[in-house]
Amino acid sequence: MKFFRSFIGYGIAGMIVMSVWSQLGAYGIFGGFLAAIIIIGPMWYMNHYINLTGNEDDAAFVDMGLAIAVCGIMRDTFLQGGNALVSSLPTILLVSVGAVLGGITAAYIEKDMAKKKEFINENSREPGLRRTDFEKLKDAKEKILRSKQIKVFQKKR
Repeated sequence: MKFFRSFIGYGIAGMIVMSVWSQLGAYGIFGGFLAAIIIIGPMWYMNHYINLTGNEDDAAFVDMGLAIAVCGIMRDTFLQGGNALVSSLPTILLVSVGAVLGGITAAYIEKDMAKKKEFINENSREPGLRRTDFEKLKDAKEKILRSKQIKVFQKKR
């Protein structure tokens, strides 16, 4: 049922964008803002706020953009023939490369944010302490403890 709901929601978004956007594009930048308010806003409300498509709260998604892109490509392919699909392949390839690079970048940023969050949670008593300074203090503490253990061990002999 989730697939059917998603198919309907994305299909409606793609068809409305492909049928109305070009008429609003005649008004330039204002037409773009108008299209965002008239088309994308209600489609986002339907698909995401009401959650017609059943997106998880912690999942990333680019569903409406993908649905609109597929609808546009297929519309042009049906209207103009297979040459329209072939001529759009370089753009599709570059968009895919950009999506992969964006995903990799987002993963690195998320990983870095998790490290900073872990560092803040690990050392909340000392505000303003940089990570490198904290690591140096931690290493020094371990060396001191190791040297004390050696001395204690030597005293017992």
